Amino acid sequence: MVPTAEAVDEAAAGWLDGARRVPSPNCDRRSAGAEVELVVLHCISLPRGQYRNDADGGAIERLFTNRLDPAAHPSFADLAGLRVSAHFLIRRDGELIQFVPLQERAWHAGASRWRSRERCNDFSLGIELEGTDDSEFAAAQYASLARLLRKLQGLLPLRQLAGHGDVAPGRKADPGVRFDWTRLLASLARNT
Repeated sequence: MVPTAEAVDEAAAGWLDGARRVPSPNCDRRSAGAEVELVVLHCISLPRGQYRNDADGGAIERLFTNRLDPAAHPSFADLAGLRVSAHFLIRRDGELIQFVPLQERAWHAGASRWRSRERCNDFSLGIELEGTDDSEFAAAQYASLARLLRKLQGLLPLRQLAGHGDVAPGRKADPGVRFDWTRLLASLARNT
């Protein structure tokens, strides 16, 4: 399939066609010559186990755009002043939201290491799935994630896929034991 001129322009700008844009200030430039070759999968819900139910996109979007009120819920107190983001969020219904352009470094992995390389944010994209590290993910999320990964593979030299728990063991566990890696990889292999 030949991409449209509009899709090429959007990819060059780092924003993907089909994703809702919610720009986050929590990013910076990658090092010169840095090649994006890793995708790190995460999961998040705020409050834990509760999913978006308000008109402004919910607490995750507010966290990634530095608008989360730490007094809005007791569990948010520890998040006061936290500056984090991811390139993408996939909602329970499969909605795709992009926070950071592809060429920028999102602040998603923190202290991390993958196959002897430190600072995974330098050479990775972060994708958040709305959920918890001990719950199942929705079919719509797997379908959206597979579509996104295929699209990204056409734009970047992606070679590896890991969970946050893989790049920050002992500190993080997401996307968790209920994430179905076999299902995702099978979907990518059959290109559906």
